[in-house]
Amino acid sequence: MYTLSNRLKIVSLILIILGAIMWGTSYYSSHHVTTEDVKTMLAEEASHGGHGDTHATEDAHHGEEHATTSHENEAHADAGEHHGDEHAEHVMHQIHNRPWSALYVAAFFFMMISLGVLAFYAIQFAAQAGWSPLLFRVMEAITYYLLPGALIVLAIAVLAGDHIFVWMNPDMVNPESADYDKLVAGKSGWLNKTGFIIRALIFIGGWSLYRFFARKFSLAQDEAPEGDIRNFKKSFRIAAAFLVFYIYTESMMSWDWIMSVDPHWFSTLFGWYVFASMFVSGITVIALMTIYLKSKGLLPAVNDSHIHDLAKFMFGISIFWTYLWFSQFMLIWYSNIPEEVTYFVTRIEDYKLPFFGMVAMNFIFPLLLLMNSDYKRIPWFVVMAGIVILAGHYLDIFNMIMPATVGDRWFIGMPEIGAILLFAGLFLLLVFYALSKESLTAKGNPFVKESEHFHY
Repeated sequence: MYTLSNRLKIVSLILIILGAIMWGTSYYSSHHVTTEDVKTMLAEEASHGGHGDTHATEDAHHGEEHATTSHENEAHADAGEHHGDEHAEHVMHQIHNRPWSALYVAAFFFMMISLGVLAFYAIQFAAQAGWSPLLFRVMEAITYYLLPGALIVLAIAVLAGDHIFVWMNPDMVNPESADYDKLVAGKSGWLNKTGFIIRALIFIGGWSLYRFFARKFSLAQDEAPEGDIRNFKKSFRIAAAFLVFYIYTESMMSWDWIMSVDPHWFSTLFGWYVFASMFVSGITVIALMTIYLKSKGLLPAVNDSHIHDLAKFMFGISIFWTYLWFSQFMLIWYSNIPEEVTYFVTRIEDYKLPFFGMVAMNFIFPLLLLMNSDYKRIPWFVVMAGIVILAGHYLDIFNMIMPATVGDRWFIGMPEIGAILLFAGLFLLLVFYALSKESLTAKGNPFVKESEHFHY
């Protein structure tokens, strides 16, 4: 039986408080940035060769270089000043968007870990896997975060509004507005706030209902008389049904919660791509928690073969993620259709380090660290690979959200680190609280003996 220690509570609360302070400070400071501040910043950047307001600078100098009359000079100056004002306002909005985007990225990242674990858990029951029952309590603890985590993601999305989702700006579907967007207006039957919230509540409700009943039947099976496996059969049936529900709702969730930040862009592979990211992240956290608990002597029956199998999944799904990433990238890049390829052009031009760094962390590092079968049995090696994988998939979500909301005004700074600390603290507190509520062994599961004697 695991006991939630005061030290872990204190560490979690410190992370939450520190993260909230860092994020709150960055939110306050960014929302006090005015267009005049931005103009000063852009002028300084231009003089130092930074981001620079190059278009505004060109416009401002255009009149001086090509002026022929005083009227033309005035017209060019006015045009340059108007363009400069527009660009400064655009950059100001990007700066205001950054704290919301950082909060959303971190909230989604920790939620998707829990959702990935729930899918993996359901697969174990549907496949009647014999190796994994010793890990079920760990999986159930991680999925405890799903309901609050998903509701937080939804709340951030609704509160942030067009700071993250531009289609939530009512002017974009108003034909009389200067911000009217015909393409967004054409998608308004799906992309509207009411539909977004209703679909989200259906997704969250379905996932949470499965989690509730799966946990209930799992605990009931522990108390059942020997030979009575009715609760296990119920678990099997609802797992099979849930996986059908999950594969549809996970795809729609990825369209709504991530892809719609770029409402002009779409990919038919996107649902699978997000699934691979959440799946490998969830399995990685299972491995890290299992290794931690085993090091504390709390999972004595877990052996190197269990760790090896988890690491094998980490390796295999990393390769699967790479296949999907390359398939999506290669087809879009090769076809070079403007409305599609701009998604990757933006990321390669403005996000070169996180974009290619993410690919290296999610493919090259797992390939090098986990290809050797012996390395998969070394706990510290698996932990090292797991940390790299989790950091890489955080960057993956970062690359999905930030270019559409903050443009080239990105940085891994106070709002990003603060949001990570905030949700990491909340995740640890809730997951380890859930872990402390029941025995760490699903002793009533009919495959638990097979799991205890599992050797590979």
